Amino acid sequence: MRSPHHHYPFSAIVGCDAEHLDDLGLSLVLTSVSPEIGGVLVRGEKGTAKSTAVRALSSLLPPVDVYQGDRFSVDPADPDQHSPDGPFEPDTAVESRPVRLVELPVGATEDRVLGSLHLERALTHGKVAYEPGLLARAHRGILYVDEVNLLHDHLVDLLLDAAATGRVTVERDGFSVEHTARFLLIGTMNPEEGELRPQLLDRFGLTVEVAAPPEPGTRAEVVRRRMAHDADPAAFAARYRGAEEALAERIAVARKTLGRVRLSEAALLKIAEVCAAFEVDGLRADIVTARTAMAHAAWEGRASVTRADIRRAATLALPHRRRRNPFDAPGLDEDLLDRILGDEEPPPDPPEPPDPEGSDDPTDSEGPSEPELPSDGDVSSGPDEPAEPAETSGGEQPDPETAPASAEHEPADPGDDPSPPRASGGSPVTARAADPYRTRLLTARGSGEGADGRRSRAVGARGRRIGSAAPGRGAGGSLHLVETVRAAALRPRDGGRLRLHPGDLRVAVREGQETNLILFCVDASGSMAARKRMTEVKTAILSLLLDAYRRRDKVGLITFRGRDAELALPPTRSVDVAAARLDDLPAGGRTPLAEGLEEAARVLRRERLRDPRLRPLLVVVTDGRATGGRGAVGRAMGAADHVAGLGVTAVVVDGESGPMRLGLAERLAARLGADHMPVTEVSADALGNAVRERAA
Repeated sequence: MRSPHHHYPFSAIVGCDAEHLDDLGLSLVLTSVSPEIGGVLVRGEKGTAKSTAVRALSSLLPPVDVYQGDRFSVDPADPDQHSPDGPFEPDTAVESRPVRLVELPVGATEDRVLGSLHLERALTHGKVAYEPGLLARAHRGILYVDEVNLLHDHLVDLLLDAAATGRVTVERDGFSVEHTARFLLIGTMNPEEGELRPQLLDRFGLTVEVAAPPEPGTRAEVVRRRMAHDADPAAFAARYRGAEEALAERIAVARKTLGRVRLSEAALLKIAEVCAAFEVDGLRADIVTARTAMAHAAWEGRASVTRADIRRAATLALPHRRRRNPFDAPGLDEDLLDRILGDEEPPPDPPEPPDPEGSDDPTDSEGPSEPELPSDGDVSSGPDEPAEPAETSGGEQPDPETAPASAEHEPADPGDDPSPPRASGGSPVTARAADPYRTRLLTARGSGEGADGRRSRAVGARGRRIGSAAPGRGAGGSLHLVETVRAAALRPRDGGRLRLHPGDLRVAVREGQETNLILFCVDASGSMAARKRMTEVKTAILSLLLDAYRRRDKVGLITFRGRDAELALPPTRSVDVAAARLDDLPAGGRTPLAEGLEEAARVLRRERLRDPRLRPLLVVVTDGRATGGRGAVGRAMGAADHVAGLGVTAVVVDGESGPMRLGLAERLAARLGADHMPVTEVSADALGNAVRERAA
């Protein structure tokens, strides 16, 4: 006989004791007390009990009542909820069952999440029936996504729609179904594996950072408890059964008293003041902070929201929403928070004056209620506003290098002129990048077949279903049932039941997104050092590096100045290293443009041999001048033709500025078959628009 499974108790996790809850334990408890908070995102390194805590939470929640046989788990006490399995008669049996913990795998298909055609009924009875998906199963329960930052974008879109509307609509394969899907969304992620899509990040009400404890005694206690559980799970669970029951009872009591917790006008204004001071986007942060403060007050057994409740709520609801430089470490300035909150408690609301004429409404005698909070669905977060771009030098006098020159002659390199700024002793200048800003998407042409990512279009095993094909013709590999049956139905038959043959088999063709190689080829010559150009260019590249980090791309960096080109950073997924190399990049000297393009061609060929499916994107940053060696201009154009022959997508960022320009970078872009963009347009909006308009 198979022994029952004993999960690791929630209260046995170090830091999740009811009387000494850490951020992880408290956030999970508060969102259980008030599901309207909107779920929890747990960020941290591997091996920090993220998944263990989430899986243990479901046993603490009170059971739910459902109609017997209802696959959609509607609430019998809520007349507004309707099940596709209904309608149910008044005498339909109602049963109580535990809250479900539904796990959404990173590699799940759209059919598995939304639901699909019931295969058995279609094949055996020839009837079209709907098989509910994971979102239906998670209704009134917990939807858990481990490694949520690696979730494919098309699944992220489905989660966003369900989280925003509380409903799921499926219209496909001959049926149309709509059902309720309200769930507690909990995600865990390791930031080292990539960041989370901003739209989904904002949907999580609370966020916590977890790390392994530094104290040896605490670490030893964690190991001691883990080994005791593994040795005898039943005995270990029995030891913590009392603590589990007490914790579950306290959550149930807090749920019942939540509606009676008062949020005074002064407390609400203080919450708004805190959110405004931290410059959070939109108003969802204000709503979530207010709800969390009320849940914390109910958990602590208080009748009204206090300063301590607001402070605790802000530390959980604001860190992932506040505006900060993208490479900054996450967190909240708690000193600033304490200064905003002050030392005094928010005063209670004054009593309402009695109605001189009386009232027939019995609710008038119940006293003031807490301020009504709008629903999350009524709040739309505005688009992420990019940081202010580096100030340009449009008002300065034109550079000497922008004087007219014949295209047939090689222009003099400003690196030989003393006008470009140099450090003492004639050494090249090292400009620093300004704060990076959010860029828009840069994609490769066409559709590829690369590894799952978040950038360019690709046909593969995951993504949105766009058609069907016979096996071995570029399809994703999963069975496309409808097209298989259709192929069999179109084949001539001698009456009788439909029979499937191997030739009828059709598999789904899916379109998703792939990862790419972003190769930067940067002109670091003296002409680029003039008038803060390198600062502007570095800021733009740093912003694209940040975007590559979020999309899990590989990046490489080539620089050219003086006589040679250098592969400053071979293609890697460590964007932090690329940012450090970029920050230390000096500028000065002649412009060996041909050598830079030839080095780019060598890197592209080598990477193509290593991984033929990894499609590159080449970003060339230069003013188009070629002054390195004899016949520099001709050699540069020849190298451009060579790169163009590789068939890669490219963008040329023109470093030339001033009222009079030679247009050499524009000529280079034409030879490369690349988009051309002036350096004056290197700003959050202009650069993003230029690179994202590179249509597939």
